[in-house]
Amino acid sequence: MPRVAIVGGAGQLGVELSSQFVARGYDLLRMSRAELDITDPAAVENKLAAFDPDFVVNAAAYNQVDVAEKEPLAAFQVNALAVRNLAVACRQLDAKLVHFSTDYVFDGRTTRPYVEDDPTHPLGAYAVSKLAGELYAQAYLDDPLVIRTSGVFGPGGLRTARGNFIELMLRLAAGGQPIRVVEDHVASPSFAPALAEKTIALMESSQTGLFHIGGGTPISWYGFAKLIFEKAGVHPELKPTNEREYRTAAKRPKFSALSNAKMESVGVSPMPDLGEAIERYLVTRAGLVH
Repeated sequence: MPRVAIVGGAGQLGVELSSQFVARGYDLLRMSRAELDITDPAAVENKLAAFDPDFVVNAAAYNQVDVAEKEPLAAFQVNALAVRNLAVACRQLDAKLVHFSTDYVFDGRTTRPYVEDDPTHPLGAYAVSKLAGELYAQAYLDDPLVIRTSGVFGPGGLRTARGNFIELMLRLAAGGQPIRVVEDHVASPSFAPALAEKTIALMESSQTGLFHIGGGTPISWYGFAKLIFEKAGVHPELKPTNEREYRTAAKRPKFSALSNAKMESVGVSPMPDLGEAIERYLVTRAGLVH
């Protein structure tokens, strides 16, 4: 079976990719941040050369969108220059690079889900760094697979320090205070186990280039919160707010849902319905928490 090296293997997406690769019988090298500093070119080259993978999957990212406005260099080192390091190593080893990017490379000035050919226009330091990562992958390699996704949530968020949107909402609901969530920002939240499954399907069918894998359902963050509480059977006081009332350090795209049409056109099955994905998340969560 193919040999796969995953960086960011301890993150929300990395844990799902790892478990699915193992289930399929792949020879897997899973590396956390502590096990490989991807901002160190020599360390990347040595670690990957020792394993000699067929695929290198980059699920690592600096994703503190607001903090990146104060420390843009930290975001650029992980999201851009580290991708260059991985791409150079892949070129030397003749390995395929699979790299994850974000819906934030767009400016959100549309009203329909973004397709791969739409022009990019990042609005802040995080978004710029992620677009630069895409460009580094495409500059150093002839055939990388770059996947843009949106609002990833999965059971791995229970184990990571920053969690995910569902965990944040459930934590706030338990606090008993009114919850305010923006209703004027729309994305397509993506279930990590399904995202991992679709990614592997693209890899196994030898797809290269740029693909979008979003949750398939454009929804406001307020609508997402409402659906989470409905599926969890909790009833906190939920109030809509907007960008004007809820200021953040980083500017975010107002509409950044992604179209999965290209993914589906090459024979990959659609992403699950968002309500179904939340239900699956909550079932898995209940098993992990108790």
